[in-house]
Amino acid sequence: MKILLLALLLSCSIISAQNDRGYIVKVGEEAPLFDTENNNTINNLLKKYKGKVIMLQFTASWCSVCIKEMPFIEKEIWEKYKNNDDFILLGLAKDTERQPQEKKEINLMIEKTNVTYPILSDTNSQIFELFAAKNAGVTRNVIINQNGEIAFLTRLFEQKEFNEMINIIDELLNND
Repeated sequence: MKILLLALLLSCSIISAQNDRGYIVKVGEEAPLFDTENNNTINNLLKKYKGKVIMLQFTASWCSVCIKEMPFIEKEIWEKYKNNDDFILLGLAKDTERQPQEKKEINLMIEKTNVTYPILSDTNSQIFELFAAKNAGVTRNVIINQNGEIAFLTRLFEQKEFNEMINIIDELLNND
């Protein structure tokens, strides 16, 4: 009986780990607030843009899956919504160091992918760690609805999940 119970607990633990995929937040929860530097000013991003749909793309210059995904984000999301005042897309470069190295890393990503959406440094992964476990893999997107709640979470780059994310953004912006 003890072995069966232990096996059941282990099985539930594995299923739970697969479901959260390293996230420490869940769909439906309020997104954690964070500050970011842009043009030498500090803003509380989620408070500032409450009422808008926000897409956070966690990326890194050394991440091949991130580099693969970025042109799809550019073409299928950014090009579609970059002029929509109700949509914010922000790339957050994980593990970047302070100036001048962070600019080099971000510029390297932009050169490799030709993206035009904003990418800011997530110095020492401080923002990443509000959403995912410290040692979790990087390729992630977080969609936050107009109420500041997490509406969708992705992990890695899989076309079906990516298309689901686009559908969620469309629904939130009423642009079926």
